[in-house]
Amino acid sequence: MIELSYFAAAVLFILGLKRMSSPVTARDGIVWAGVGMVVATLATFFMPDMHNYGLMILAILIGGGIAWYTGKKVEMTDMPQMIAIYNGMGGGAAAAIAAVELMKGDIPSTSFQVLAVLGALIGSVAFSGSAIAFAKLQGLMKKSLVFPSQKVVNLGILGLALLLGLVLMFSDSPGGFLLFLFFLLALAFGVMMTLPIGGADMPVIISLYNAFTGLAVGFEGFVLGNAAMIIAGTVVGSAGTLLTQLMAKAMNRSLGNVLFSGFGTTTAGAGASPEGEMKEVSATDAATMMAFANKVIIVPGYGMAVAQAQHKVWELAELLEERGVEVKFAIHPVAGRMPGHMNVLLAEAGVPYDKIFDMDEINAEFPQADVALVIGANDVVNPAARTDPDSPIYGMPILDVDKAKNVIVVKRGKGRGFSGIENKLFFLDNTRMLYGDAQKVAADLIAEVKQL
Repeated sequence: MIELSYFAAAVLFILGLKRMSSPVTARDGIVWAGVGMVVATLATFFMPDMHNYGLMILAILIGGGIAWYTGKKVEMTDMPQMIAIYNGMGGGAAAAIAAVELMKGDIPSTSFQVLAVLGALIGSVAFSGSAIAFAKLQGLMKKSLVFPSQKVVNLGILGLALLLGLVLMFSDSPGGFLLFLFFLLALAFGVMMTLPIGGADMPVIISLYNAFTGLAVGFEGFVLGNAAMIIAGTVVGSAGTLLTQLMAKAMNRSLGNVLFSGFGTTTAGAGASPEGEMKEVSATDAATMMAFANKVIIVPGYGMAVAQAQHKVWELAELLEERGVEVKFAIHPVAGRMPGHMNVLLAEAGVPYDKIFDMDEINAEFPQADVALVIGANDVVNPAARTDPDSPIYGMPILDVDKAKNVIVVKRGKGRGFSGIENKLFFLDNTRMLYGDAQKVAADLIAEVKQL
């Protein structure tokens, strides 16, 4: 019955993940995967020689209670950091399992001991790295830390961790101090690897640590002989790996470049200075341009998320549609602070799925758009990615906003974006800047459209 329960849980995990691939069935997919986790957890209580039921139930109540409360209270704008810390907790749990099994010293074979150490290393890196990602996304850590010979220091920490790991892999009775030092180095490497990475690369890092967590859980599943952990870890690890590759591809950068280049920090090169000057537009004129347009494409970015303006933006879109304007939403794969961030926000506001298009689907339509409304997006609409070989984002696929007949950019101020790169879109002849908080600007545009 235990094995059948684990098999049922695995099927639910896989089917749930499959249903998550479509916005229409994603909610059901999450529920299916959650039911699978409940089945796997309950089956564990009936494992032979299982004990400490009181502590198990207490842990479930505490962890489940915290997760339920934070899941209910978290703002959609804070979802990236919650995902980051939950990813990290999974990696930390896998590392803790490895620590217990290594200290017990009764792992049945050397191959399983190798998997235990590898799971400990990967899980520890995922835990501490995700904690730093959380701190950056939450605003607790304002700057990325870059210092001379940083890569050498990081390589030295990783080398020592690997050396100690090799000793642990083939040791009959790993000592407590050796284990402590190994985990300390693994945790330190996760911290040091994440410190120099800027906010612009956070979608890639979150998905990478997600893959790490899955891999660590899968390894520890082999150590424990737990089929549910093996399958769940493998599914999460493979999905996270694929997502990481897709995110890196969307930025036209290798994973090594993301991890070691320092892009996304305030010290990143900005490329050539743009020519011309930014031209401001009033809410009245912007509303008039959109109200009398045939097609408007809205491009949301992190500025919309920070201002929690998605509901107002959708209200504006509905008003325009009532006037006969065709309105579509364009989403770049790495817009926001986690994969799918903008899609989640728009779904929360009630935007129909058939009005949301990804980059490949929508780019050909920008030349026919009378107005492209950019709300808080920066690097994903920067034409320097196509035209400036000196720009750090050169070669990165972007939304072709600059090809629209008119571009209106909603921005809080005149500063550069999160990655510190000047956006040449803002200086083009067909671009007008509408300064202010995205929610207030959207409300002003709604009021102006209603008066027309």
